[in-house]
Amino acid sequence: MLKAGVLGAGHLGKIHLKLLKQSEEFELIGFYDANKKNAEKIASEFGYKMFDDLDELIAAVDMIDVVTPTLSHFDVAKKVISAGKHLFIEKPITNTFEEAEELIRLAKEHGVKGQVGHVERFNPAFQAVADRIENPMFIEAHRLAEFNPRGTDVPVVLDLMIHDIDAVLSVVKSDVKKINASGVSVISDTPDIANARIEFENGCVANLTASRISMKNMRKSRFFQRDAYISVDFLEKKCEVVKMKDAPENPDDFAMILQNAEGIKKQIYFDNPNVSPNNAILEELESFADAIKNDKEPVVTMEQGAKALKVANQVIANFNV
Repeated sequence: MLKAGVLGAGHLGKIHLKLLKQSEEFELIGFYDANKKNAEKIASEFGYKMFDDLDELIAAVDMIDVVTPTLSHFDVAKKVISAGKHLFIEKPITNTFEEAEELIRLAKEHGVKGQVGHVERFNPAFQAVADRIENPMFIEAHRLAEFNPRGTDVPVVLDLMIHDIDAVLSVVKSDVKKINASGVSVISDTPDIANARIEFENGCVANLTASRISMKNMRKSRFFQRDAYISVDFLEKKCEVVKMKDAPENPDDFAMILQNAEGIKKQIYFDNPNVSPNNAILEELESFADAIKNDKEPVVTMEQGAKALKVANQVIANFNV
């Protein structure tokens, strides 16, 4: 079992602590939280070992799970990597792309592995169709959330949209060509609603919308590609694949046939892939354990986390507020 320590015991940190404690891949050594009052409360309530000194926690483990506010990511991650320990770090990887590049350089220098917590990659609905998304040419994503004061210290792009940016970058095998974006601040100092149109060199266009002041929660993405339409509901954990193939000579009575102006007939097929329920956070943590133990590339590398951050920051820079 890998000895694990958690840095940060806020809302998400408590979830990570609980799952690492449950996991058969890790031995939870303890945690550190800069807020001593909160740390003492968590320690007494759940029985996790509290460390008063971050360096002591780092020295006692094989891997550190960083679940602190983004602004502190770079400094603590640098400390973890420089100590030769593996790093799991919540998204976004750092505050700036330059900081992310420095962490990547350090990780190579010290021979440690790093994974970024883009948890939607482990969403069972996305996992069920990811290998069927081939060369999409238009993508539309809506990520709407009811207001929660937590997270309003960063723009909605870094809070919510970055999930969809990472998912899109994982399936579009092309470089970003152009970004147009707009954002509106409603109750925060930074935009609460944002829309981005990302054009890729291969012609693919992704239209992403994110809001943290919606009346209801929604996390849906749709991928359009030649002869197929794929929808993913990240919230309900459902997906659907609609395929179009050349119609047979003698289709059965219930077949759905479309005919274009040139007389070409296509038959529509509906497919609902099997979605295997999982705990996405536990799975991402255990996938990192697998990468460490078997010297494999993590599912979400630090390079991929840096790329998602770079695009997210480009979206913010292109805002027509």
